[in-house]
Amino acid sequence: MIPLTSQLLLWLIVAFSYAFSMNKQTYMALFITPYRQVGVLACSLVFIVLWQIKAGILPGLDLHILGLTAATLILGWRLCLLSAMLSSLILLAFNLLSVSQLALHLVLTVIVPTLLSYTLFLLSYQFLARHFFVYIFVCAFFSAGIIACIKITLTAVFYFSIGQYDWNQLADNYVYISAIIWFPEAMLNAMAITLLITYRPYWVKTFYDKDYLDS
Repeated sequence: MIPLTSQLLLWLIVAFSYAFSMNKQTYMALFITPYRQVGVLACSLVFIVLWQIKAGILPGLDLHILGLTAATLILGWRLCLLSAMLSSLILLAFNLLSVSQLALHLVLTVIVPTLLSYTLFLLSYQFLARHFFVYIFVCAFFSAGIIACIKITLTAVFYFSIGQYDWNQLADNYVYISAIIWFPEAMLNAMAITLLITYRPYWVKTFYDKDYLDS
């Protein structure tokens, strides 16, 4: 059980993050752009499927594919947060996610991976060659793998900090498994981005033809 003080802190992070993500221009563009609307809804459905294909040994320490890196590259970080929120609320409505776990889920499964994905994209765009393969392997593949490991580590640290598990339990039954989960996470995200920028590049908000194809 997550303590009340931790719950309040998590909800403050959620409230601040979503308030910061609100942007009139982004949402106006969403309302008048059908393929963006389809993208948000499609990513929501994909999240629901990915997050329900999970495994775990200890309660609260589930392992599953995140899919947030590809979604962030496709939608941008603001709409990715919106899409993931829709997925989370649907899971909550069908009792596939508990109210007590919702804030933690939003922070560690949604907000942190989304913001890290976009930050790594910006760093790549600023400091690395703007090339098709750099976009796929750095922005999608390696970013997704790294973020999967960070998410697992942060989850372990959280449960250790509230005293629910000792570190040996977390390390043996959860943290070490990041050595396995990072590759399928990286591969799935990279494959999704590769297919989209090959056949529907205009669906991927962060893929700029002039930069990545003309270089």
